Amino acid sequence: MSRLDDDLAEAARDEMERACTLGWRELRRHTPWGDTFEGFTPEGRAVCFERSYLWEGEPGGDIRVEVHVYHPRAYEAGVRLTRAIRREPAQ
Repeated sequence: MSRLDDDLAEAARDEMERACTLGWRELRRHTPWGDTFEGFTPEGRAVCFERSYLWEGEPGGDIRVEVHVYHPRAYEAGVRLTRAIRREPAQ
């Protein structure tokens, strides 16, 4: 893996941690939802961050979090991460 790839991967991991700070209860009202914004990698490279919250299966179930970090002109060469936020039991 190149230094550039390492930088993108680190930015994606950081963004995934931020994306998962809200729990299922907070996110359920906003799923499905997505956003793309510009920012910087840990080494200062200008990149695009794409974050999505999608239902893993049926609406009301687990939420799939997707993060994609890429250079503005290199969408396909970016780093993609996916994680699930499990549905909280009904109380």
